[in-house]
Amino acid sequence: MSRSRWVCREDMEHILAACTWENELALRVSMSYGLRIGDVLRMPSTVLKTGRWSFREEKTGKRRRVTLSKALCRYLVGISGKVYVFEHRTDWHKHRTRQAVFKDIKRAARLFRIEGVSPHTARKIYGVEQYRLSGGNMKKVQKLLNHSDEAVTALYALADQLTKARRRGRGRAEGG
Repeated sequence: MSRSRWVCREDMEHILAACTWENELALRVSMSYGLRIGDVLRMPSTVLKTGRWSFREEKTGKRRRVTLSKALCRYLVGISGKVYVFEHRTDWHKHRTRQAVFKDIKRAARLFRIEGVSPHTARKIYGVEQYRLSGGNMKKVQKLLNHSDEAVTALYALADQLTKARRRGRGRAEGG
């Protein structure tokens, strides 16, 4: 099983620019609020009236509450479908699929020769940025990511450091 990697914000911006605009926006929502892409894609259009969204996370079944910025809501209204903000490309009764976003981000990452990028990379970027903004407060990041286990949170909050350590280790193993 391949794991998503953390990439720096600058690299992610390049990748996002090469994605379709709908997928770019879904990934930006994920990266801005630390949400899994599947949950972002299930966002109902009705949320945009108030900006308040309460839902049950698809993966964990935990309750989650998010308040979207007014600016983001205004922008999302412009692209929103009848039922879901991120509408399926052929059936407006359904939401866009995770696989559609996955294929697009993988294609875009290949253009820049960046490996290991997936929609979950956006969540890792969020974790690292929140850890830095909180001054290293792991408990705060744990709450923001809605994790039960602090050890799992550490994988997100320290993803940048873990990625750099792996690169250094690989460099030594290759004689460099």
